[in-house]
Amino acid sequence: MATAAFEDIAETLEFLDDWEDRYRHVIELGKAMPVLEDSFRVPAYKVEGCASQVWLRPMIRDSRVDFEGESDAMIVRGLIAILHALYSGLTPAEALAVDAFAEFDRIGLKDNLSAQRSNGLRAMITRIREIAAEAAAA
Repeated sequence: MATAAFEDIAETLEFLDDWEDRYRHVIELGKAMPVLEDSFRVPAYKVEGCASQVWLRPMIRDSRVDFEGESDAMIVRGLIAILHALYSGLTPAEALAVDAFAEFDRIGLKDNLSAQRSNGLRAMITRIREIAAEAAAA
């Protein structure tokens, strides 16, 4: 299950011919994200397992998953933006049902990330799933 926002990203990436253009688009998605306040760039929100610095601040709004994110690497900010499009607005149960790796594979990003970026993506997905699981259990 993918959100409309994620499907828009998937369509755009499919339209772009080469990976340089696709990476450029992912970076632009990251640049368009709001900046995470410095007060949230703390160990409690830091995602371990990423080569770059990554913070995810979870929020449950109206029983829906949401989060803010930040990274010091532009491509990773773009990955955070894609994850936000994939998960935000879903109920915790819906978020837990999302196969993020399959969705990233479908848009061709899974196989076109370095091993370090793939590990970081896995760590971010794990953190989002933990947020959803905690909300579902509450």
